Amino acid sequence: MNKPQEVLTEVRGRMGLITLNRPAAMNALSLSMIRALTTCLLAWRDDPQIAAVAIRGSNQAGPFGAFCAGGDIRFFYQALQEGDPATEDFFTEEYTLNHLIHSYTKPYIAFMDGVVMGGGMGISQGASHRLVTARSKLAMPETLIGLFPDVGGGYFLSRCPGYSGEWLALTGTTLGASDALALGLADHCLDEHRLAQAWDALAQIDPGNAVDLAQWLLTFSVAMNAGRVWAREQIDDYFSLNSVADIVRALEADASEWSQLTLQQLRQRSPLMLHVAFEQIRRARQLSLAKDLRMERDVMRHCFFPRHLARSAGQTETAEGIRALVIDKDNTPVWNPARIEDVTPDMVLPFFDSPWAAHCHPLCALN
Repeated sequence: MNKPQEVLTEVRGRMGLITLNRPAAMNALSLSMIRALTTCLLAWRDDPQIAAVAIRGSNQAGPFGAFCAGGDIRFFYQALQEGDPATEDFFTEEYTLNHLIHSYTKPYIAFMDGVVMGGGMGISQGASHRLVTARSKLAMPETLIGLFPDVGGGYFLSRCPGYSGEWLALTGTTLGASDALALGLADHCLDEHRLAQAWDALAQIDPGNAVDLAQWLLTFSVAMNAGRVWAREQIDDYFSLNSVADIVRALEADASEWSQLTLQQLRQRSPLMLHVAFEQIRRARQLSLAKDLRMERDVMRHCFFPRHLARSAGQTETAEGIRALVIDKDNTPVWNPARIEDVTPDMVLPFFDSPWAAHCHPLCALN
């Protein structure tokens, strides 16, 4: 029995159309999917007959309903256990794809319907048109599995208003459409009941014409105010502090429901990776996208092979987080260190030392 294609492409009119077709895994990205997307986007970028590109996900019932739940973390876990170097290729090629999307020279329209997490954010945040629906669920939940918000997360989260980027990076909070609009992580809201109609209508216009595209958006968008994110003042008050330990101490001193809920979220995450993610967002505020992706590639190498911690790949926070949440599903990861207060700078700062010389960094060609 032939395995179904995980990335479906077609051309209608002047539109290049992409459907992620791995619904059983909520379209989690495999290395083969990343390569198929990159090959397709490069070809269409240089094809004068293609004026714009649109991308959507699919669920078990058909198109839409789920965009992309992230990277294939079961693959990561197996690779960690076996010492498989394929993870090196995965992240290098995924980040190259993220950069390609952010720098794409034609309109790139992302239908961010349903779950949009991790790697799904990586292939949508660089879009010229980021379209959400009332059922969109956006998040960067990596600290829960012993990772950090990569795929350019340092770049786009650090540019969210105030200190909401630190809040999202550390807590992994899931956003709906209105909050995504308010924090600058989405541009327009579409009626989920008219997505198929909107998709088909793209073939009937000249998507390279800004007026035609604007009229298309006007036809299918629905009014959804970019409301005020709940507790924005508290987010800025606490997540502007100078360290994760400072944030936790301040939250502990506040008996409000929001503070205690936020504290509970942080206590569930990898203490080590909370500190790494915090440092990542603070550094990324000053970085271009290309420099941020190079930094994230450095950090990811150390996540999988943390030599400065004298741990094997199978002893990493990442291996333990995936084991607890996805493999054994006991939801009781044994983090090392176990407490946020026990993480030291000597554990955190080496994550940001590049294992490569600048001229041979795997992402040295990005600019």
